[in-house]
Formats: sequence, C-alpha cells, structure tokens
Amino acid sequence: MSFNPTVDLVAVDAVANDGPTLFLIAGEPSGDALGARLMTAAKRLTGGKVRFVGIGGEKMTAAGLVSLFPMGELTLFGIFELLPHLPNLIRRIDQTVAEIVRLRPDAVVGIDSPGFTLRVAKKVRAAEPAIPLIHYVAPTVWAWKPKRAAKYAAIYDHLLAILPFEPPYFEKEGLACTFVGHSVVEGGAGKGDGAAFRQRHGIGPGERIVAVLPGSRKGEVSRLLPDFRATLDLLRPSHPNLVAVVPTVATVRDRVAAAIADWPVRTLLIEGDAEKYDAFAAAEVALAASGTVALELALARLPTVIAYRLNPVTVALYRRLIRVKYVNLVNLMLNRMLVPELLQQDCRPDRLADELGHLLDEPAARQAQIDGVVEVARWLGQGDTPPSERAARTILDIVAEHRFGRN
Repeated sequence: MSFNPTVDLVAVDAVANDGPTLFLIAGEPSGDALGARLMTAAKRLTGGKVRFVGIGGEKMTAAGLVSLFPMGELTLFGIFELLPHLPNLIRRIDQTVAEIVRLRPDAVVGIDSPGFTLRVAKKVRAAEPAIPLIHYVAPTVWAWKPKRAAKYAAIYDHLLAILPFEPPYFEKEGLACTFVGHSVVEGGAGKGDGAAFRQRHGIGPGERIVAVLPGSRKGEVSRLLPDFRATLDLLRPSHPNLVAVVPTVATVRDRVAAAIADWPVRTLLIEGDAEKYDAFAAAEVALAASGTVALELALARLPTVIAYRLNPVTVALYRRLIRVKYVNLVNLMLNRMLVPELLQQDCRPDRLADELGHLLDEPAARQAQIDGVVEVARWLGQGDTPPSERAARTILDIVAEHRFGRN
C-alpha cells in the first residue's frame, strides 16, 4: 500500500477540522528533538487541531506528548548493549503495538531508532493494515545493508529522508520517499551567544573553551569519557588555560556528572539546547562523539575532532557490512576528510590530544574546517523551508489522502 501526498494545504485544513491523531515513536535524544520540532510544525499548520500520542523524551514531552513509557529504555546501541535488555524491549514492542491497535491513529510515525520502530511497524501492518505507516529518517542504505530499502518498502507507506541523495534508493523499490531536509538546521546551532556564556560562567578572556560531547547513550559515554579526560590531561601542560564545557542530556546526566568530577581542567556540565549553543559560540574547538551533534558543530562553525569506539565484536560484525569511508556526515557529503575522525584503535588520548592541539595551535586549520562546512549546511536545507514544516506537511497530506480514500 502506498500514499502519494498531493493534497497540500486544502487537505491539511480539512484534516485539522476533525483533529488528526498521530502516534509518534522516538527512541533516542536526536529523535526526540526531531519529534518535538515535527509536533510544533504540525500544530502550527493545523491551528493546534492535532493530537499526539506515543513515545518520546523530554523535548517531545515539553511539546505536549504523554509518553507511553520512558524513552530512555530504548536508548541502546550495539549488540552487547542490547542483549541484556532484550526481554524488556520485546515487552515494550508488544505494548506499543497493542496501544496503536487500540487507538487506531490517523498515522504512525517512527522517528529513526529502527531496531524498535521497524519491529513495531511490521506488527502494526499485520494487525491493522489500513493505518498509514511513515518513517522519519531514512536508513543509511547507501552506507551499509542496501537490502534494507526493499525491507522498508514492504512495510511502510512513506519515508521522510533527511539527505537530498536518499530518495532514489527507496523509490526504485516502490516506496514513496520525500526529501524534507535535516532538522538540525532548525536548532539554532549557529546562533549562540558566546559572550553571554562566558559572562554567566565567569570565564575570563584568556581562558580557552573546549566543548566536550561524549554522546547521549550510556555505552558510548562510558567508553569515551575516560579517554576524553586523559586527552585533556595531556593538553594541560601546553594549554594551561583550558576550560572544558560538557553538554549533556537527561538520559546520561548522572553518569556524566560523576565521570567529570575529577577532570584535570576546570569543567562545566551544562544542559539544554540554548546553553549548548551558547557554549558552541564561546568555544574554540570541540571533541565529540560521532552522531547528530557533529552536524550541530558544523552548523555552529566550530572546528571539531570526532571520536568513537564500539564493542570490538560489534565492530567486527559491522565492518563486513559498511560501505563508506567516513562516519561523520560532513566528511561523507564532502567525500574527503575535513573533520578528523579517530575511531576504535585510533581513539586514544595521545592521538586525540595531537589532533585537538593542532586545531588549538593553528588558526589556519580551524579556518579550513569553518570554510569547508558551508556547502554541507546548504545541502542539509539551511536557509530554505524548515525541514520540520516539510515533514509535518507531508504527514498531514498523507493523513488527508487516506481519510478521503476511505470516504
């Protein structure tokens, strides 16, 4: 079954009169941010006549969602992180499917987190095939496991892609796919107030700020923070005025706070997007886990070193499937190593300190990164119709077309 959204605002208005219900599912902080922006855009397009149910985190909750259960239960990555929690995840999948069948929403929208959302969608398709199933954030079939495109086409009615080159991979399998742009361009990553941040936290003009971002999953935080601490320890003799600023999220706040308590440089733990973006504006460089935050750093024009480490067995399995040279989307889109990536065995304090020290010591190296991300920002949709509005409009049009088809 496939829906081709062509009704536009007339249909949106018609749907809004009857108040559509959207079941949204996010499984990690990046999806929570996407979901919150999607909710805000849908409310704006319908004049507030839309209802949200499902699973989300603190941002979606703030936007009006009452989560079926805590989203933190789904924030897992890697085989060995997942296995101990598998019985609970299976129970949550069944609970979610039962709630969708009971509510019969106008559409189910899974936001990334395919390990959970895809399984839910498959069961909903079998139980209630008439409910439109939409997935937001296309799987990276261009990077690994290309057969997933056909798998998604067999389950979903529509896919929302965040990168401009993704739709053809799915359209050739018969799945309607709309490029909406990357919602990270809406987050204000390039609009922080660095001077205000320094003043709030008493950071003097001679102190140099390093933004340190260890990730949002428990496993990655636990693996990366010890190396990040050791990196700062190595940099301290040659850069005695460093201040580390560590943005975090609720799911790992306590773990991060405990880990940075004895760091060798002055360290600030901060929360919230506004504070994070102000920190980006105040910082000279960043040390970050691979992920969506790397795009935020690029949009903030903050020179960065990317680091990541997975369980070795997980990596051994993934390496047989991965088809790309880089993990950072900036480098992938440019097809060159603009932002240093230190992964697995290269993710060591000495290597990280060398790369970060190079950026701190060489203004030309910092400027090269700043200049290089301009084109990437345009490809992601910066300066055009907000991606969340495109996504909301597409979803509402699908709902309208489905309703008209039943009448």
